[in-house]
Amino acid sequence: MWNHKSVLLNVDDRLLNKLKKYSKIGGVLFLILGLIGIIFPSFMTFSTVVFISYLMLFAGLSSCLMTWVTNREDWAGWLKSFLLVGVSLLMLFYPLQGVATLGLLFSIYFFIDAFAGFGLAFSAQEDKHKWLWMLNALISLVLAIIFMLGWPFSSILMVGFFIGMSLFFDGIALLMGASILGKLNNDIL
Repeated sequence: MWNHKSVLLNVDDRLLNKLKKYSKIGGVLFLILGLIGIIFPSFMTFSTVVFISYLMLFAGLSSCLMTWVTNREDWAGWLKSFLLVGVSLLMLFYPLQGVATLGLLFSIYFFIDAFAGFGLAFSAQEDKHKWLWMLNALISLVLAIIFMLGWPFSSILMVGFFIGMSLFFDGIALLMGASILGKLNNDIL
């Protein structure tokens, strides 16, 4: 139905070359960050906690400003602002509790992903791809159990390791995407 040549014919060559270039740069950066996370997982864990804390602090201060400007009597807006700022400051001043919280959130995420994967596997109509959904669901379930068995102490290593692995494979995906863009660009010309 869709032909990649017909879709990409309207794309400017300069845009395609820029996308390829920045996909390569992003892929290499993600690979490096991923390797740092895999080799030094505790460093990646604490870096993630600090990054998330500052994002929450910025969101809380922005929400505070917007509540001040738009409706100063909006108690829900003030509550949201103070909660975001408070939690971000707690995570910055007590990073181990932030690490434990991230570990718990990862565990919850993996449990939800496992149950969704099992649901997709059992509802799939074609039998030839069910095993992929089952494998994904089983891996997510095992990861969730591993997180829960060692929680909160394993969170220091596990969070950074999994973020590193995710960044590493995102880097591979970006490099593969750049390679595909290069091939598509050659096919168009």
